[in-house]
Amino acid sequence: MKFLIRVFIVINLMGSSNVFSSEPSYSGHGAKSVAPEVIAKFTPPSLDSEFSRRIQTMLDVRSPSPGRVSHKGKRLYFTWSITGISQVWRLEGPKRFPMQMTGGEDPTSLESVTSDGKYLVLSRDRKGEENPGLYLQNAQGGALLPIQHKEGVQTAYQFITDSSRTVYFSANDIKPDSRALYRYDIQKKTKELLFSEDGIWGIADHKKDGTLLLEKATGSLYREYYEWQPPQLLSKAKLIPLFGQGEQEEYTAEYGARSGELIVLTPKFGEFRRLYQWKDQKFTPITPEMKKDVDSFSIDRPKRHILYTINDEGYMRVEALNARNFKKIKLPKFPHAEHVLVGATTQGGRYTTLGVMTATAPRINYVYDWKRKKLTQWLIPNNPEVDTSQFVSAALEHYPARDGTQIPMFVRRPKKCAEPCPVIVHFHGGPESQSHPGFSVFAQMFVDSGYIYVEPNVRGSDGYGKTWLFSDNGSKRLNVITDIEDCSKFIKSQWKKNGKEPKVGIMGYSYGGYSTLIGMTMFGGSYDAGVALVGMSNLFTFLQNTAPYRRKLRMTEYGDPEKEKDILLKLSPITYIDKVKSPLMVIQGASDPRVPVGEALQMYETLQAKQIPSQLIIFSDEGHGSQKRDNRVLEIGHTLRFFKTHLQ
Repeated sequence: MKFLIRVFIVINLMGSSNVFSSEPSYSGHGAKSVAPEVIAKFTPPSLDSEFSRRIQTMLDVRSPSPGRVSHKGKRLYFTWSITGISQVWRLEGPKRFPMQMTGGEDPTSLESVTSDGKYLVLSRDRKGEENPGLYLQNAQGGALLPIQHKEGVQTAYQFITDSSRTVYFSANDIKPDSRALYRYDIQKKTKELLFSEDGIWGIADHKKDGTLLLEKATGSLYREYYEWQPPQLLSKAKLIPLFGQGEQEEYTAEYGARSGELIVLTPKFGEFRRLYQWKDQKFTPITPEMKKDVDSFSIDRPKRHILYTINDEGYMRVEALNARNFKKIKLPKFPHAEHVLVGATTQGGRYTTLGVMTATAPRINYVYDWKRKKLTQWLIPNNPEVDTSQFVSAALEHYPARDGTQIPMFVRRPKKCAEPCPVIVHFHGGPESQSHPGFSVFAQMFVDSGYIYVEPNVRGSDGYGKTWLFSDNGSKRLNVITDIEDCSKFIKSQWKKNGKEPKVGIMGYSYGGYSTLIGMTMFGGSYDAGVALVGMSNLFTFLQNTAPYRRKLRMTEYGDPEKEKDILLKLSPITYIDKVKSPLMVIQGASDPRVPVGEALQMYETLQAKQIPSQLIIFSDEGHGSQKRDNRVLEIGHTLRFFKTHLQ
């Protein structure tokens, strides 16, 4: 399909009479939506070999995932990208030499280990299409055995039964904007459709009698909960609504230790997320009221322990409760950790993997034995040729928005630079996400290049309460999007040296890419250069062409393209193309199902038509951000090169 661009004038958007927007000028998403010669035209150029080597060395500093312990605690299976792409590995004991279980060019991740220790359940994607398949692999190794992998279909693991016989999964193979539920018999190698009502369904938890706790996604964060009782318990299967129906509310739930009890994480009854017991249609809090979020939680399969993570202004710590009486359980202390993260607990409940991160070392992964109350380091992080003790810690600072609101930002400053130090402002994706402190090779590469590296958590970010989180939904985004410009204004006015303002660059991935484009267009002149990675240039065309299931979820965040087209255009970077004053580079993956490649092309073509300095790079074998090592080197390298050209 040949890509065409078409531009027309829109009058009086945001008070301007010379503003541009685009009607739908492309169709669909993925590599097939663009002619091969167009993709080939924007292949990334090679980098200087010495420059590339330095990036390669930094990318070798990495840590595996926390992983999953086998049923007897004798093995650990984990995901690691040491080969250049994510694959699955095995350890036969703490700090042993790892053995590679999977290979090839496709990213593969570990979903589960059967309770009898015989099989791994794996997920594998191709070219960043985000249409993964589900596979089994013998725990000793060998070929992958497909459960389901269909072109254009997302097959997602849900759980495996305690008997190790049946795998439950979801797939959007009946309708692209819905997910049906299936079960697969490992011995018979057959699958059975269980549930196919319209909606984006998932399994939150299950009982031994086959009863399922179902969740239905109705928005980017909103969920409804139901109990599905199988036909063997009744004359026919029955779906029972529990809570969330008719609401727009955030819930996460699992079965508790008592009959008829759920443990629920929600911000419904206060400003911040808190854990509750749900029983007899009533919510009773089980964690203290805090001015910080309970970020996530999990309960082990025997329902003995509840582990939950507290988000304290971007720093993560873990607490534990007895699942039967909700009394606090003592956990090992990590006094210098900036983040403590929970991995997975074995089905028997004895072993849990934990990840511990400081500012100056890759994450260290441990296994905690609940029975012996013993913590053991299993995995050793990788840092060849790099002294990570010299990495710069992130400091929590703030800048004022124009209405006086204090916006948090994490700042990393180089030990020396040409003053005034140039600044890179990196906006996170989501937007319901959050920038965190901690160890970051990516951030350190910018610091080593002489930049102050800034990561703001503007309004709309997670971790600061629901008022902050939902302050940018729909048309409300117009009231707070100025946080993007205010960051640059503050830096230029307050970080001067000898009366000279620093040059400031802007960058980000996904929604951060959109923020970058907004900073360069709507607030043209605020930033001196920009690199937008997989970002939306037009919210209207983005919602029309993103994957159907994502359109359904993202409308709660951005707006309905049929009812709120004017607002979407007011919030679209391409609308303000005339305001661009600084060089801009756009980077995109051709296979991206979230932000279609057409978003990058239409932005670039419009910039070129107006003779604005710009560059476009498209990775033919990537989706929503680069995963392959060689592509990551090119992506990071060209970003650093572009900023060096225009900021230093």
